[in-house]
Amino acid sequence: MEYKKYGDRRLRHWASVPFIWMMMFPLVLLDIMMEIYHRVCFMLYGIPYISRDKYILMDRQRLKYLPWYDKLNCAYCGYANGLLSYAVAIAGATEKYWCGIKHKPMKRFIEPAHQKDFMAYGDKKAFEKVCKLENGVKRN
Repeated sequence: MEYKKYGDRRLRHWASVPFIWMMMFPLVLLDIMMEIYHRVCFMLYGIPYISRDKYILMDRQRLKYLPWYDKLNCAYCGYANGLLSYAVAIAGATEKYWCGIKHKPMKRFIEPAHQKDFMAYGDKKAFEKVCKLENGVKRN
């Protein structure tokens, strides 16, 4: 009995394996660089650290009923998707610190969830109020 969801696509799946796994190198590099940035810059900015374990969870490879190759793939997906969510959280906290202005509303654009509390696009008064409070300086 074939347990796979797409058993008829085996050849195409095997052909995609190198492309999926070659992404591990840039992901690990992103992880290292993002963590260095996170630890150094957040300390300098006074932004609270973002908890890595809230985003990266690698647990499905412990399921005893999975064959070894599915366990390996599950570990990869848990790491890759968790890392990218973690990176978005770090980038979002950075964006909030430096900018905090929403993008111009457009039908084709999906507003990131972390921007829900940002200032509205084009709200000059809100921007000046924030700048005045933070810096004691009024911008033109």
